[in-house]
Amino acid sequence: MGRVTVRRRVLRYRDGVVDHRPDALAAEEPMEIRVNGRPLTVTMRTPGSDFDLAVGFLVSEGVVHRASDVIAVRYCAGATADGSNTYNVVDVQLAGNVPPPDASLERNFYTTSSCGLCGKASLEAVRTVSAWSVEDDPLRVSPDVVVSLPDRLRAAQKVFDSTGGLHAAGLFSSAGELLTLREDVGRHNAVDKVVGDGVLNGRLPLRDSILMVSGRASFELVQKAVMAGIPMLAAVSAPSSLAVDLAEDNGLTLVGFLRGNSMNVYTGAERLDLA
Repeated sequence: MGRVTVRRRVLRYRDGVVDHRPDALAAEEPMEIRVNGRPLTVTMRTPGSDFDLAVGFLVSEGVVHRASDVIAVRYCAGATADGSNTYNVVDVQLAGNVPPPDASLERNFYTTSSCGLCGKASLEAVRTVSAWSVEDDPLRVSPDVVVSLPDRLRAAQKVFDSTGGLHAAGLFSSAGELLTLREDVGRHNAVDKVVGDGVLNGRLPLRDSILMVSGRASFELVQKAVMAGIPMLAAVSAPSSLAVDLAEDNGLTLVGFLRGNSMNVYTGAERLDLA
């Protein structure tokens, strides 16, 4: 398996003093996702929870909707000249009744850890129709719970403590209980890992839950939440205008600038118990 962190020797300058010391870095390696043995895309990710990542990605693309859609997920060997396994190629075997990805999804470029779906040719190409509706999800949550989520997410980030270089995505209950947490150099990868865990454990749609992310709320993260049936997305930074439009169109509650005891609620404020 790939390493989550790597050690590098650095020169450190602090208060006029120079010394040399080892430093822990978040690992970043390419991972190829195949479907039924056919290459689909390559993403840059932090090794770990790779099966979750691959399946979660397929949920975002509208290929996989439930655990029964996936027959098996495995690493492919022979990725090096000597035939050894680099654990950087994952193949997802779909059930016979599940249509394979549309040919338009096959990419001759890689998905960067920061960009996610920005290689899509057009806006319409990413407006995938979800198998789940979040508009009527019964989630109701106290503002006190919502403002507590960044600290709860940060407290659970084990690898961030040693590297300072990872994004996190956490799935929380309406009471603020952490259900799933994943870390990755790519914020969209962290979300795919959370969603993939939900698929492989038969929990989709992820209703009555809150997705908390450590970065900004982009269009792609709103898309991923909707595709997984998550009714609320909260982020410590700002959303984009397109993210707000997509959240509003789909009935998702979108929270941004979640810091300290304050937040901005851009859509779906009715899910907050303000009484």
